[in-house]
Amino acid sequence: MPIPVRRMRFTTWRSLATAATAALMASFLAPAAAHSAPRESTPVYSYENAIRESVWVDTGLDGDGDGKTDRVAVDVVRPRELARQGRKIPVIMDASPYYSCCGRGNESQKKTYDANGNVVQMPLFYDNYFVPRGYAFVGVDLAGTNRSDGCVDVGGRSDIQSAKAVVDWLNGRARAYTTRTGTTSAKATWTNGRTGMIGKSWDGTIANGVAATGVKGLKTIVPISAISSWYDYYFAKGAPLYDSGPDWLSDYVDSPDARAKCAAVQQKLVDQAPRTGDWTPLWTERDYVKDASKVRASVFLIHGMQDLNVRTKHFGQWWDALARNGVERKIWLSQTGHVDPFDFRRATWTDTLHRWFDHELLGYDNGIDDEPMADIERHPDQWVTSSVWPPRATSTTTLRPDTGTQAGVGTLGLRTGSGTETFTDNPALSETDWAAHIDAPTAEKAGFVTEPLTRDLRLSGSSKVSVTATPTTSTAHLSAVLVDLGPDTIRDYAAGGEGITTLTDRTCWGASTAGDSACFKDTEAKKTDVDYTVFSRGWADLGHHASDTKGVPLTPGRAYTITLDLAATDHVVPEGHRLALIIAGTDKDLIDPPSSTPTLTLDLTRTSARVPLVGGSDAFERATAGATAAAPRPSVLDGVGAPRTALPVPGEAR
Repeated sequence: MPIPVRRMRFTTWRSLATAATAALMASFLAPAAAHSAPRESTPVYSYENAIRESVWVDTGLDGDGDGKTDRVAVDVVRPRELARQGRKIPVIMDASPYYSCCGRGNESQKKTYDANGNVVQMPLFYDNYFVPRGYAFVGVDLAGTNRSDGCVDVGGRSDIQSAKAVVDWLNGRARAYTTRTGTTSAKATWTNGRTGMIGKSWDGTIANGVAATGVKGLKTIVPISAISSWYDYYFAKGAPLYDSGPDWLSDYVDSPDARAKCAAVQQKLVDQAPRTGDWTPLWTERDYVKDASKVRASVFLIHGMQDLNVRTKHFGQWWDALARNGVERKIWLSQTGHVDPFDFRRATWTDTLHRWFDHELLGYDNGIDDEPMADIERHPDQWVTSSVWPPRATSTTTLRPDTGTQAGVGTLGLRTGSGTETFTDNPALSETDWAAHIDAPTAEKAGFVTEPLTRDLRLSGSSKVSVTATPTTSTAHLSAVLVDLGPDTIRDYAAGGEGITTLTDRTCWGASTAGDSACFKDTEAKKTDVDYTVFSRGWADLGHHASDTKGVPLTPGRAYTITLDLAATDHVVPEGHRLALIIAGTDKDLIDPPSSTPTLTLDLTRTSARVPLVGGSDAFERATAGATAAAPRPSVLDGVGAPRTALPVPGEAR
């Protein structure tokens, strides 16, 4: 059964106090002529004349071991008019390791500064758009990056405290200074402390982590393509997703000062993140899902369903944990890869984000809490909504593979299968190779397929595949994928733009200055025609069969049972298409191969897939009732390109 979800209604405090808060904020932020509670903030304040200042917030940590507590740089842009009037305002905050090393957004913008060290260009559109509407925007350099002290510890205590300390400062609970080394204090007397955090990838990950501390004053987070547990960024039940660990990533974003001081932190990241895939205390510290019960902030989550950088298990397990703890939430799921909504649905995104922050930070009663919880991209630029997500009619249904008339080309249904299927790991092949040859016996995979559906079948949520396999060697990795077999036009998530094409024309989203333009290159959907779509994936090291936390060598010839967690999705397999489950070994460029080349034999009586079907098993029975064998199919099906080797960087990976 699906995890129970609340409709996106807001707490007793919000429902009782919205009118009073809106009236109060109207008196603070709206033009003097306004007489009724506003429903939308408007751009009535000067961006060009906004206050631009920098402070350094004391984190209370000494990550670089220099005998002094670390200070993180905080760049602020806020309306000058409201400061003159003594009006307190809310904050939108993006804490990032990328402001100097790598840049933010589709155009890789970096912070720039004037001769006094105050920010001139703040990356992205948030300051341009929201400062004229009565918000402050705050850009935080994580510890060890740009102008901050300390060390990058890749999602650990230092990373999270870098941003949490700023929320504390905004609420009068932490110290800040006007310079990096000076003693003159800086007070955030201009804010009411109400803070919303936003960011893509690592930035959104920090928002998740800070929310999981339960810090007071953080009212909402908007994590985009964000990590929820760093173990799951590097491993899938022991199977390595990359050939390097967090030490490489730390070095990638460290400032020159941090590289000179942070050898001990780097070594800890090596020693406590073994490439065996075993769970260590380092990963426990970086697991935000376990602390979902502490989250006070509402969550507006955005993720690409074909994100092969921060893979969709991250949003699925975070969403489910938030649901279990009654956290107010909203979700967008696109067909893209690792792409910001500003670049795949710009106008609607800007409007929706505006209304979200107005509601959550200004208290405006604008109705966004009565709108559907989920927006889902079903085809390129074609969106549908769900009042709750997953839909209430969703229930877990067990599908079972069975042998067919050819070796490795089996069937998929509700009845327990029989017999065995055998395949040999081929690290040179990927999920696209397996799916392209789904209807032919091949040595590297076992495929199981329904006949063409007589009705649409919707899967919504996370799946699990339990496999009983006998290996011929002491190491083995497993992959399982769900495939929609049938013609479609989809976003080309495997291309360089991961589903978008960047154009040359620009449109403007907010106010500009000579040093900070609000005009960004337009984009459009990058489409491709396919014969199949892989829409959910999962991986595991068979040596972790007895424990998620520690692997062991396998005994050749012995059967082992393990469950693979497949990534969350929302996908409709249309009438006339077929649903397929493929089980194989190494998924090239998505997991690394084992040290040996095993042949594995599947026991089909003890192998199954538990999938979240809208309508449950009844829906599957209706969709497969009366199905007849399909006409002869092409020997090779066309899909997107093979997964691309990517650096293990949760950022602008395109």
